[in-house]
Amino acid sequence: MKVRVNDVGPRDGLQSQGKTLSVDARAQLIEALVGAGLRNIEAGSFVSPKAVPQMAGTDELFSRLPASDKVRYAGLVPNMKGYQLATAAGAKVVNVVLSVTDTMNQKNIRMSLDETADVCKAIVERGHREGVEVQAYLAVAFECPFEGLVDPEVVARYARLMHSAGAAKIIIADTIGAANPTQVRQVLDLVVPEVGADRLSCHFHDTRGMALANITVAVDRGVCEFDSSIGGLGGCPFSPGATGNVATEDVVLLLNSMGHDTGIDPLDLVPLVHLAEELTGVPLGGKSFRWLSQQRAKLLGEAGHGG
Repeated sequence: MKVRVNDVGPRDGLQSQGKTLSVDARAQLIEALVGAGLRNIEAGSFVSPKAVPQMAGTDELFSRLPASDKVRYAGLVPNMKGYQLATAAGAKVVNVVLSVTDTMNQKNIRMSLDETADVCKAIVERGHREGVEVQAYLAVAFECPFEGLVDPEVVARYARLMHSAGAAKIIIADTIGAANPTQVRQVLDLVVPEVGADRLSCHFHDTRGMALANITVAVDRGVCEFDSSIGGLGGCPFSPGATGNVATEDVVLLLNSMGHDTGIDPLDLVPLVHLAEELTGVPLGGKSFRWLSQQRAKLLGEAGHGG
């Protein structure tokens, strides 16, 4: 199965960092991701720089994105104004976020669940009319940091709503990394028949070390797209307890090892982890990073010896 890996490091990864990177540094990270074979990247978000200073200048960043004819770049938008800014900057793929609990929406964007659903639905419908891919994230789909466990039926309800509105993709998001394989199975068993596995993606954080197991369950349910972040960079600043996303190098290695086609060599991601560390000043690297580093060093050593 061909599986799409979407690196969200330049947006979800960087937005929670204490250090704010320049547009030049963010462009450098994205260029490196493209060079390593990533063809799906969440490049930034069109939000108020007062709320998320790490995302200031995303409009300028979009004008500098490399290989825009070959790479599917997405920008996150919180509202219709964000959608307008994104499309004016040239974004062809736009992400909206609908948290499936009321409290999370209030804490995140100061709107109720119903109000957020209406805003997301309107953006999806407008994008559908204007030829813009709008992807709908269903955040805290398994557990909310404020309200606890989420009923899978609630997730299915909002998946149906976004699907009927014309969402190009619906992303089931484990925002705080609380899901286990049984929960993933329960949610997908409800959502896949309603939406279709080809219209779904999953976004897992590795807070409790279960992201790779959860991805395996999703693959078994036919899901063929997953978010990840280089080196495990990231975490939602509005979600208490949300640590890094699952590492891109771990996801690529897992999927390739299972015989799926990601189009990415995990050894090529090792220098990117070092680059992300250098740019952010944060120690990074997924579960497989040490082994991948050793394999890359061995390969380079053999190549040097052979030369």
